Amino acid sequence: MSEATVWLIVTGFFVSLELLTRSAYLFMLGLGAAAAAMLANFGVPQSIQLVAAAGVGGVGVVAWHFHLLKRGPLPDSTGFASELPQVEIGAHVEVDHWEADGTCKIHHHGVVCVGRHFGPHLPALGRHRIKSVDGFVVMLEQI
Repeated sequence: MSEATVWLIVTGFFVSLELLTRSAYLFMLGLGAAAAAMLANFGVPQSIQLVAAAGVGGVGVVAWHFHLLKRGPLPDSTGFASELPQVEIGAHVEVDHWEADGTCKIHHHGVVCVGRHFGPHLPALGRHRIKSVDGFVVMLEQI
């Protein structure tokens, strides 16, 4: 197996991890590995390939980090933050019907929320406890 092929495998590894974790830092490391693969195709010695991979990946990571620091936190552009109900973790709710997609509608403090079953068992009707809140979905565990 040629050095360029090994570097392309490393590039694929970093890019696939980036797709799983949605971290641009891993993509920058993948760019460094791709630069080393390109150098390996031209027959450059392995020590220079390693320096190029570390240099391109490291500069990419530092540049992306400073870009994020300069940009600052993203504003809440959805406009839904004020509409979220105050959900109490540990509160008890009644589930009367489960939808085909595994969600249910629950009434909590006069507001209708979307619930999803949490746990190893199949969802059942009856009394549930609010385990956590995942975005706009309330995670429920059966009591």
